[in-house]
Amino acid sequence: MSAAILSVIAGERVPNPVRTTDSTNPANTAEVVGEIGSAGPETFVAAAEAARHAQSGWAAVPAPRRGQVIANVGRLMTANKDRLAALVTQEIGKPLAEALGEVQEIIDTCDFFLGEGRRLYGQTVPSEMPDKQLFTFRRPVGTVAVITAGNFPVAVPSWYIVPALLCGNTVLWKPAEYSAVASDAFHQIFTRAGVPAGVFNLVYADGPDTFAGLEQALAAGLIDKVGFTGSSEVGRRVGELCGRHLQTPCLELGGKNPMVVTEDADLDLAVEGALFSGFGTAGQRCTSLGTVIVQESVHAEFVARFGAAVASAAMGDPREDVLFGPLLDEKFAAGFEKSLGWIAAHHRVIGAVGRVGADNPRAGFVGDPAAGLFYHPVIVDGVRSDDELFLNETFGPVVGITTYRELGEAIALGNKPGYGLSSSIYTTDPNKAFRFAQGISAGMVSVNNSTSGAEAHLPFGGNGKSGNGSRQSGVWVLDQFTRWQSMNWDYSGKLQKAQMDVETVEADLDFLLPSTGSAGRA
Repeated sequence: MSAAILSVIAGERVPNPVRTTDSTNPANTAEVVGEIGSAGPETFVAAAEAARHAQSGWAAVPAPRRGQVIANVGRLMTANKDRLAALVTQEIGKPLAEALGEVQEIIDTCDFFLGEGRRLYGQTVPSEMPDKQLFTFRRPVGTVAVITAGNFPVAVPSWYIVPALLCGNTVLWKPAEYSAVASDAFHQIFTRAGVPAGVFNLVYADGPDTFAGLEQALAAGLIDKVGFTGSSEVGRRVGELCGRHLQTPCLELGGKNPMVVTEDADLDLAVEGALFSGFGTAGQRCTSLGTVIVQESVHAEFVARFGAAVASAAMGDPREDVLFGPLLDEKFAAGFEKSLGWIAAHHRVIGAVGRVGADNPRAGFVGDPAAGLFYHPVIVDGVRSDDELFLNETFGPVVGITTYRELGEAIALGNKPGYGLSSSIYTTDPNKAFRFAQGISAGMVSVNNSTSGAEAHLPFGGNGKSGNGSRQSGVWVLDQFTRWQSMNWDYSGKLQKAQMDVETVEADLDFLLPSTGSAGRA
């Protein structure tokens, strides 16, 4: 095995990690993908210091030239698409088709933001006084700390890092340790694309050391913005910490995403959407389907078709043509098994439950189930609105089903868990589609499409337990990584005081229209 992969600060690898761990292939846990050197809080702080030192120089680079660097990143991602996707598949077990789509999402993000280097527009605003001009400018926030999960090890980081760099910020990135090899390759591409040393720093650390380092860096005034993707529980702690320093982080958290199936829906299309939403990436997306809320008149038919689709879906070796592969890591397998414990006596379980193996086989499994962290896809019918399975994120291949009578009831059920990331409705009635979009609390709504899937030029983000209302992607993310600055320029040669020296135009307040004496005539 090659030497351990280490953190990178100001272009240099950081020696003497506090510990080393193996990143293994979840589809074959005996295969070590790479050895990772984890750092302590002091390395996190040092990376923040390096980013702070480099920030003014990077911000001074004209924005169109920063856009050229982003264009270089996109070209290198295109050239290395197959290699990076294969590495994602090897390290986190994501099916190759999905991994290729993930890298394509980085390319799309670069394609969009390279042009924003020429469109970081401010405004000219008319003044209420003569011989005076008003302007607004976008300014970089400064140093950005980005902390991401490993289920989308390269696409989601690009949502933060690409626009942050384009806007003139410097970055400290802490990826998930279980996807560190893919993260390192991602970072190398940015370096080769022309991002200067110190502008984009990489730190490997576990959760407690990361939090301690972030706390110290914030206290020292080294971090101006925090972007976090992860669980709602950890997101609360990050938000609380940032709040102590009067900062508003960008939080992209978990989801319990509803899919409503109306009585007029195309059921085959709804089944196809539920299959991908619920079991793509083994249900380990923040946008994965949580509960299907089916109109009671089509419930039986939908369940029958959905059950048949799940039973025939290919799963197994992610290098093959499968719907989904293994869970990401042992800790997620343990968490998913806990959520399977929420299945209650009043539920109707469709399909086998638990880990796939010789004593719990799955027909048509592709590959060797004993080699990895493979779990059966589970449908749980008859969930109730007070069930733990209905209320809580499961982060694994399980989908609940419940029924409704009126659309208002379905919307209320969709909102009850308190998350607000993604949602979906299957209907052929535009009235139902718009009523659903108006009533659902989710930041994203799909009509006749899955709860999963995002495009680089649309805002991505959630509300409630899914986030703090911040948005990624498209022009909307620019408000996360820039601050508005206003400027007034008075060339009158005298001091003009706003609101005090303004000449007002008087109206004749005694004016009244003459009375006609009637209601009027044609």
